[in-house]
Amino acid sequence: MAPLAVHIKHAGKVHDLSLDPDLPPAVFKDAVYQATGVPVDRMKVMDDSSWQKIGPKAGQTFMVIGAAGELPKPPAKPIVFLEDMGDAELAEALAKPVGLRNLGNTCYMNASVQALRAIPELQIALTAPSLQSATPLPAALRDLYASMARTSDTVTPVAFLSTLRQVNPQFAEVDRSGKLGGAYAQQDAEECFGQIINTLRNVPGLDGDGSSSGTSPQATADTKKFVEQYLMGEMRRELTCDEAPEEQSSVTTENVLKIECNISISTNFMLTGIMNACRSTQSYCPPCSHLFLQSLDQKVEKRSPSLGRDAVYSQKSRLTRLPGYLVIHMVRFAWRQDIQKKAKIMRKVKFPLEFDALDLATDDLREKLLPASRKLKEIEKERMERRKVRKRTKNALPSASSGPAATAIDVEMEDATAVVPIGGPTSDAVVEQGKTIAGGELEDESVYRTKEKEELDPLISEDVKRDVGASISGLYDLVAIVTHKGPAADAGHYIGFAKKNVFHPVKGSTLKPTGAAGAGDGTSTPVPTMELDEDDEDWYKFDDDKVSLFPKEKLNTLDGG
Repeated sequence: MAPLAVHIKHAGKVHDLSLDPDLPPAVFKDAVYQATGVPVDRMKVMDDSSWQKIGPKAGQTFMVIGAAGELPKPPAKPIVFLEDMGDAELAEALAKPVGLRNLGNTCYMNASVQALRAIPELQIALTAPSLQSATPLPAALRDLYASMARTSDTVTPVAFLSTLRQVNPQFAEVDRSGKLGGAYAQQDAEECFGQIINTLRNVPGLDGDGSSSGTSPQATADTKKFVEQYLMGEMRRELTCDEAPEEQSSVTTENVLKIECNISISTNFMLTGIMNACRSTQSYCPPCSHLFLQSLDQKVEKRSPSLGRDAVYSQKSRLTRLPGYLVIHMVRFAWRQDIQKKAKIMRKVKFPLEFDALDLATDDLREKLLPASRKLKEIEKERMERRKVRKRTKNALPSASSGPAATAIDVEMEDATAVVPIGGPTSDAVVEQGKTIAGGELEDESVYRTKEKEELDPLISEDVKRDVGASISGLYDLVAIVTHKGPAADAGHYIGFAKKNVFHPVKGSTLKPTGAAGAGDGTSTPVPTMELDEDDEDWYKFDDDKVSLFPKEKLNTLDGG
């Protein structure tokens, strides 16, 4: 049937539209929306159950009831197709890391896999010819990361999920509540993260030059594994009896894969929860509870051999080794005795983007790390000053180019001599040596990085240098987050976050990012690589298959779990 010319009456106005009876009413409603601004969900077209029932005729008038909303706005930026993009635009479009498809309550696994991808050394370790693992999970993880690096489309992790459930049957548990119709149950991302780490225990470690020891002729059975090098800390615990000070204290050491931040009604900051959070009830403990750490300073009750009865002891725990990557678990799921159920703690606890872990170290370790720690803090201040200078120079160039040449040079040289990086040459030296060129440019950042390394190396303890994978300073930058959305402990949704510079190199850097195409796969076809500005500190948000930019300023919205 040919389209019919009809009229639409709304708010005292009449609009002429075309109605095609062969198309569903939703198409006509959209045309009404374009003409009147009334959103489809708020629109009531009288007698619109079906066109057959209405029998529209040419010249018929329809009455539309509904409040007009804001008309759709054109996109802020025009749509550009890949074939029309330049090299820089193409690099940015293709460089964004890919997401993972949710295969039915598998957000916990997707978020954990994306967080572990923020460890570039893991990508190298997984490329060892023989992973020497008792389980097939490390190889499945290697293959998954290789697939993620070769494509710009969403990856479906069927093989990895199948292997995960084969190795850890708990993740194949079916929901028994009846709400999900027999689907797989939601799981704890922290448990999944921990179980994946456990299965990586036999993955070969790296040599001092950063290559896999599994490919090195010097590799021996005594060489540390990857998890021992980069993820495992060593804890020293000392127990002293408060009621019998003369009793000899007991000292034990153990390996830990994470540090727990216990949350009480008085916990406002992460460090407080780590050091001395009060635990009035027993928390929910995962199967690998022997690998997690409670508050570093706490009171415990145990039998005293000197008193012959139970007594109160003070337990002081400090790390004798800090790994290169420190995993901190915000304990938000706790077992409530009163309701016999696992519940979520919703209290907001602020976490830092830069963490000084020397407060968690023993005195001996702190003494070894302190010189390098102080120097790195000075280096970071100098880098901030250089970033300020470059930013001012960049902003000044457009306005300078419009004025007389002599005036522009005078202004820019004055700006360059007024702001000099801390620890760098004086302003007079800069001018005399001719280092300041038009725009007050500094030397290439790689020059400063080389100098920083030369100054830092002598301050690193020889013991720490020999310990591959250990932190050289005790200073940590936050690079990945896994967070839980929702108030229920057994439901909700997990989302992963990772810093952009994990996947893209900073301009002037020679390091290959972990998420670059071809990482872990020498056969991959290279694609353009996006380089970040020095001051780009934004993040990526991994909501299963949806990957989006997440501003650094919004990270504080995650402090409630």
